[in-house]
Amino acid sequence: MKKTYLFSLLALSVACACQASASDNDLVTPSQSDMGGVGLLQVPTARMAKDGEFSLNYRYNDQYRFYSSSVQLFPWLEATIRYTDVKTRRYSADSSFSGNQTYKDKAFDLKLRLWQEGYWLPEVSVGARDLGGTGLFDSEFIAATKAWGPFDFTLGMGFGYLGNSGNVKNPFCQADSSYCNRSNGNGEAGSVNGDDLFKGPASLFGGVEYQTPWQPLRLKAEYEGNDYQGDFAGRLEQRSKVNVGAIYRLTDWADVNVSYERGNTFMAGFTLRTNFNELRSAAIDSPKPAYKPQPQDRFLEPTVVANQLTDLKYNAGLSGPNLQVKGNTLYATGQQSKYRNTQEGVDRANVIMMNNLPADIDTLSVTETRNNMPQVTTVTHVDSLRQQLEGYPLGKEKSLDQQREEPRDPGRTEQGFHIAPDRFNASLSPVLNQSVGGPESFYLYQVGVMANANYWLTDHLLLDGSVFANIANNYDKFNYNGAPTDSSLPRVRTHIRDYVDNNVYVNNLQANYMHALGNGFYGQVYGGYLETMYGGVGGEVLYRPLDADWAVGVDANYVKRRDWDNMMQFDNYDAKVGNLTAYWHPWFMNGVLVKASVGQYLAEDKGATVDISRRFDSGVIVGAYATKTDVSAEEYGEGDFTKGFYVSIPMDLFTASPTRGRAQVNWTPLTRDGGQMLGRKYQLYDMTSDRDINYR
Repeated sequence: MKKTYLFSLLALSVACACQASASDNDLVTPSQSDMGGVGLLQVPTARMAKDGEFSLNYRYNDQYRFYSSSVQLFPWLEATIRYTDVKTRRYSADSSFSGNQTYKDKAFDLKLRLWQEGYWLPEVSVGARDLGGTGLFDSEFIAATKAWGPFDFTLGMGFGYLGNSGNVKNPFCQADSSYCNRSNGNGEAGSVNGDDLFKGPASLFGGVEYQTPWQPLRLKAEYEGNDYQGDFAGRLEQRSKVNVGAIYRLTDWADVNVSYERGNTFMAGFTLRTNFNELRSAAIDSPKPAYKPQPQDRFLEPTVVANQLTDLKYNAGLSGPNLQVKGNTLYATGQQSKYRNTQEGVDRANVIMMNNLPADIDTLSVTETRNNMPQVTTVTHVDSLRQQLEGYPLGKEKSLDQQREEPRDPGRTEQGFHIAPDRFNASLSPVLNQSVGGPESFYLYQVGVMANANYWLTDHLLLDGSVFANIANNYDKFNYNGAPTDSSLPRVRTHIRDYVDNNVYVNNLQANYMHALGNGFYGQVYGGYLETMYGGVGGEVLYRPLDADWAVGVDANYVKRRDWDNMMQFDNYDAKVGNLTAYWHPWFMNGVLVKASVGQYLAEDKGATVDISRRFDSGVIVGAYATKTDVSAEEYGEGDFTKGFYVSIPMDLFTASPTRGRAQVNWTPLTRDGGQMLGRKYQLYDMTSDRDINYR
């Protein structure tokens, strides 16, 4: 009896030790599956990557190449986009259209965590692969994963592609007979169809991932529920349902993978990763100004004022700084052109003003502008700031008396000093336009150089233009006229090949009149060549309360299509385009922006666009959008409706000095004509981001 008791106590001690070590195990940084997303090899697990993790994955075997990108949008939500190159199939039977290109399948996956792992309970997630579209790999699953020391065990049930062998009965079929059968028909590329979710055959799957004592090496083994008898690449032989593989972690940001699957097939590939929450600016910043107060009667000395204005411009980042005294307030105004976190610029400006403070000043007022439109004023009381800078006696600390308010305009005073802002600006930048996964070529690209210039005629009237020079492109392969599934809509975007055939062209040439209308209202009117394909006139009004989590705007435009043979002229197509747009930051989802628009698009189809994005701690933004209009799927053509993804990256992650510039990478599965917005260069919501205290 004592031996049994001692054995049980020993077993319990070992179990507790394994449970305790699980939280410290390297498996808390899970690995990617063959098809992208956290998983074993062919099957997923319930695990989620660390919030903000972004991975690029490549896997290769005799039948398929899998290219995927996965991002942990939230701690509880994983999203994956994937291209699959089916090496045994041609894209189209019409070789004049797609040549010898092999078949490419586009897919979008989601995985949602239902609950996290506890001491006794496993982590549980539910997900769907290949949502809609052709559905070559469409499947759904529910999976449970539990760590035990260096082992991570998974048990799950798959439906569709993951459950083709049907080794168990679909539990949903017991409740509703409509779940007993799956259509198994290939959908239309780019469409979304949820009719088959959790229907058809079901299979159990499972496996284990083992962290070896040698830290870079992990081993995987799994039992899968697919039988590969109806595979798009052809009926594939499966000698074993057990797959085994290994992962070698080269660095924190790179893995190489090899596996032996189906008892007869080798799979190999790699994963590259980063984390959008953990990226930090590479810029080398100038030191913050030291607090060294000078005699108060020195403010009017020319050298003192000149140094103060110079520091405001180059240290605090306020372009075109203006300093003036009115009553008991010292005002500083300028455009923040250096810091994404504008509070950094305000803090620096306050110290600069405190060091040369005029007599009897009790308040500092820093007003930030953008395109000569006042955004926000930060008011700071001198006594509280002085105490902050000099330090409080222990136990008598006080908070800084500072508020953000609607912009204050002190007007022009006799005691005013400024550095005139630059009215003319010019730049030269490289440009890469791209399209991935089209039927004519897997990758279409255009590389060129854009020369930009703008000039402020007045404080509110801006002349802006850019010239694009082609260096190289392969859009000669874009052959929409011969597409098997053509659209009946006017060709508002699918003439892209005709435009990029020009070696040098004026990309845009326009006049913009912008004005802050007061009380949170902003407006602009504009006219000229507004983008590569369209010119015309239009206007926009935005209402954006200070530091509110919402805004609303409306734009209206009349445009004509530019003639690609002579881009300084127009052809005979015109359209009325406009949208009513609401912007919302949900209070319960940090960093998320929801944009919803209703209106009329370039093909004069009417509908709505929803755009959802998340801003990570580094400032990187990941977003997705979809537009559905009154155009039927048949009229729209392949893809059913417009959709896409984008990543916006702050340039100060790469530049040598702080900057507010951004670069954006867009991914649009198909270029079609429905649901297409006018590509306006200046949008008021983007130009008023400083009114949001949380914008970084």
